[in-house]
Amino acid sequence: MASEVSVNHTYVDLHPCYEIHIVSYIITIPPSTVCVLLFVVLSSLSVVTICGNLLVLISIIYFKQLHTPTNSLILSLAVADLLVGVVVFPLSMEFSVNSCLYSEHLFCRVRDCCDVTLCTASILNLCCISIDRYYAVCHPLTYRTKINVHVVVIMILVSWSVSILAAVAFLIAGIKQVKCEQMCFIYFLLGNILGPIFSFYLPVILMLCIYLKIFLVAQRQVRSIQGTKSGATASKMERKATKTLAIVMGVFLICWSPFFLCFSFQLLNDVSVPVAVIESLNWLALSNSMLNPFIYALFYSWFRSAFRMIISRKIFQGDFSNTKLL
Repeated sequence: MASEVSVNHTYVDLHPCYEIHIVSYIITIPPSTVCVLLFVVLSSLSVVTICGNLLVLISIIYFKQLHTPTNSLILSLAVADLLVGVVVFPLSMEFSVNSCLYSEHLFCRVRDCCDVTLCTASILNLCCISIDRYYAVCHPLTYRTKINVHVVVIMILVSWSVSILAAVAFLIAGIKQVKCEQMCFIYFLLGNILGPIFSFYLPVILMLCIYLKIFLVAQRQVRSIQGTKSGATASKMERKATKTLAIVMGVFLICWSPFFLCFSFQLLNDVSVPVAVIESLNWLALSNSMLNPFIYALFYSWFRSAFRMIISRKIFQGDFSNTKLL
C-alpha cells in the first residue's frame, strides 16, 4: 500500500488509514474498511501470541521434566514475548506509528518504552541461550557446573535490567532531544545511534559468532565419535537442540533486521521512509513474538506433548507434573 502525501488546506494525508490535522495532528476521519479488517487481523495475531506463549510458560512451570537451565532462559524469552502480545500489540494498534511520529503524547512514549524494553529483552535472552548452548556443546563435561541455577538467574536479571535501562535511556534521549537548545548531538547519539548498536547489532554479532563456533565444534565432535551408538545418540540430541535454538535466532533476525536496517538507512542517508513501510516493518518485527512457540512445538517433542496435555485440559484432571514427556 503506497503512502502518498497530499495537503488540502487543513489536512495532511500521510497515513493509509487516517487523515491527520496539519496543525493539531489529531486523527480526523474514521479508518477505511480495509484498515478495520487489518486491525482485526492484528488483534488475532495478538491473541495467538498470548495463547502460544502462555502454553510455553505453563509447560515449563508445570512439568518438572522441563525444569532445566536452557528452559529457564526460554521461559524468560516467553515472558518477553507474552508481554509483547499483552502490552505492545494493543498500544501499537491504538496509537499507530504515524500518530506517534507526529505527537508527543504520553501513551506514545509508553509504547516506545515497552517496545524497546521487550525487543532488547528478547535479543539479550537469545544471547544467554546461545551462551548456554555454547557450554552444552563445546564444554559438555563442565556444562552443569558452569551453567547452574544461580548463573541462569543472574543472566536473566542482567538481561531484563539492561533492557529497562536501555528503554529509560531512549526515553530520556527523546525528551531531551526535543527540548534541548545545545548539545542536542549527545542525545541524538544516545537515542538513535548507540541505542540500536548496543540493543541489536552488537548482540546479533555476538550470537552469530557463538553459533558459528558451536557449529564447528559440533562437526568436529560428530567426526570423532562416529561409529559409537551412545555417542551418536548424544550428539544427535545436542545438534537438534542447537539447531532449534539457531532457528529461533534466525527467525528473530528475519523479523527484526528489516526494521533496524530501515531505521539505520533513514538515519544515515537523512531520508524519510513512508509511514506505511515503517508500520509494516514494525509489525513484522513484533510478529516474532508469535512465532517462537510454534518453533518449540515443531522441533521439541516434549513441548508438543506438554501442549497437547494443556490444550486437552488433562493437567486439571490430576497431578501430571512428573509425567515423562516424549
